[in-house]
Amino acid sequence: MATIHVVLQGKGGVGKSMIAAFIAQYKLAKGKLPLCVDTDPVNASFQAYQSLKVHRLTIMQGDEIDPRSFDQLIELVAKTKVDAVIDNGASSFVPLSAYLLTNHIPELLRDMSHQLVVHTVVTGGQALSDTVNGFAQLVKQFPTDVQFVVWLNPYWGPIEIEGKPFEQMKAYTAHKDRVSAILRLPDLKKETFGRDLSDMLQAHLTFDEALASPTITIMARQRLSIIKKQIFDQFAAVPVL
Repeated sequence: MATIHVVLQGKGGVGKSMIAAFIAQYKLAKGKLPLCVDTDPVNASFQAYQSLKVHRLTIMQGDEIDPRSFDQLIELVAKTKVDAVIDNGASSFVPLSAYLLTNHIPELLRDMSHQLVVHTVVTGGQALSDTVNGFAQLVKQFPTDVQFVVWLNPYWGPIEIEGKPFEQMKAYTAHKDRVSAILRLPDLKKETFGRDLSDMLQAHLTFDEALASPTITIMARQRLSIIKKQIFDQFAAVPVL
């Protein structure tokens, strides 16, 4: 049985590719490179991680997304003997979500003895309401045996509404039985930790590549090591990961 991790969120620029890369790196650190697939037709950020050997799925026919192109994704997943990590862009969010649901892909994967886990992002700032509502809609649409992992990304501001953190929001309390874990991306000081992480992400380096790079300063590597531990320690407590 393989676990199929799909990163879904309709809002762009919230860190979906970063999260996909983190999941894949954690799997690799445990000794097995997962099947990695990038379905973003516009920004192939996940594919840019060369060491993760990401498959780029071609889903465009002319100027339109061809829903049948996602059949390729199911062929890849059906054959996998290892876990899979699938990234999705904002422009392909609706077509991919509709494909998964109308073709009963969660049930098909279950029949293949695979487990589907949906990862979704909730951010602070202007996208807070959209990403919280996006989480609630996804949970309502997917079958009850599909588990969710919620990622809280505070980069654009605190994740709270009227003083209530995510765990006290109605969107969560109404569906908390569907959430396997809440993972928190660290709220990093932009001048030091945040800048180092941003530089690493822009270069599409994994943590291990950055930590081994002689071109990155000692203190930048030290801060990246701390960030990696903060994130991976959370992963270790999540059974679906």
